[in-house]
Amino acid sequence: MIKKIVIQGYKSIKDQTVNLLPVNILIGGNGIGKSNFISIFTLIRNLYEQNLQSYVLSKGGADSLLFMGKKETESITLDLYFSDWDKEAHNRFVVKLKEAQDALFIERIHTAFKSGELWYRQLHEANQKESSFRDDHTGQAFYVNSLLRQFEVYHFHDTGDRSPMKGKCNIDDNVTLRNNGSNIAAFLYYLKKKHPKHFMRIEKTVASVSPFFEGFNLMPSRLNENFIQLEWKQKGASDCYFNAYQLSDGTLRFICLATLLLQPDLPETIIIDEPELGLHPVAINKLSALIKKASEKAQIIVSTQSVNFVDNFEPEDIIVVDREDNATVFSRLDSKNLAGWLEDYSLGEIWEKNIIGGQPLI
Repeated sequence: MIKKIVIQGYKSIKDQTVNLLPVNILIGGNGIGKSNFISIFTLIRNLYEQNLQSYVLSKGGADSLLFMGKKETESITLDLYFSDWDKEAHNRFVVKLKEAQDALFIERIHTAFKSGELWYRQLHEANQKESSFRDDHTGQAFYVNSLLRQFEVYHFHDTGDRSPMKGKCNIDDNVTLRNNGSNIAAFLYYLKKKHPKHFMRIEKTVASVSPFFEGFNLMPSRLNENFIQLEWKQKGASDCYFNAYQLSDGTLRFICLATLLLQPDLPETIIIDEPELGLHPVAINKLSALIKKASEKAQIIVSTQSVNFVDNFEPEDIIVVDREDNATVFSRLDSKNLAGWLEDYSLGEIWEKNIIGGQPLI
């Protein structure tokens, strides 16, 4: 799991150290910096996949990624600490990105391994446009590489008519659930064939929040068996044809979330930005239960603006995101400090009353 991340010079985050646990629920107002924190992992993923320059360009250039712009900040440093469950961090991945002509280049990438009380560092790259770290299987890179492949950022927000979740996908695109849900039909079909118990659990979970949903009707396309589409059955309408275009946005998102959290082989770290979007309160409560169950095997990092969602968790699960001196700051709640308030109010109500911060800026 990711034990800790040190962030310097990135977007609204000037200099912060964020300690992470199995469950991490980020709360705060719009524009505070929750999504900026989530996007750090997307940046690292693009760097790892040798797509740094294209990613920076797509985000408006280096000026939009540096704290207060390139006039104020010339570099970004990200330091990830990794550990096994309930142990101190023993591996690190450190990258420093520097601005040049409104682009970011890799000033250096190094790893570190802790033995006893000492960290032993190893430099891997310096002054590169793109990283080749994923191809380095020597020394510390051999171990850190496997750790960097174990987290993914999921976005199931796109449910429009052109959403990849609604169209056909290759039936063999089923190794993992893609981060935008574009292969949801193929992945569910794989689970149906190879992990029927997990598939049935997903069906029942979806049906528990969508009373009209009877089950999935998954099979290869009748006209081209290399492709498959998300098809389903509605209660009381056995003679009608239904696919993802007849699902509500919230139901389609919940199907992807339930599939992600109930699959047999969970990613090591699951990162989701505002998963409650478009969900009914009953579905939000069910999603919260799925996250808590999944956290027994995987680390969960989630940002939210839902009071209902927050009510399902313990204070220690919550990271409050605020602004101080125009910079994003992070603080984890402590049950002891809220004991008196929790006798009369729920955690969500305490948040609404601005007892713990994380409110919109005025």
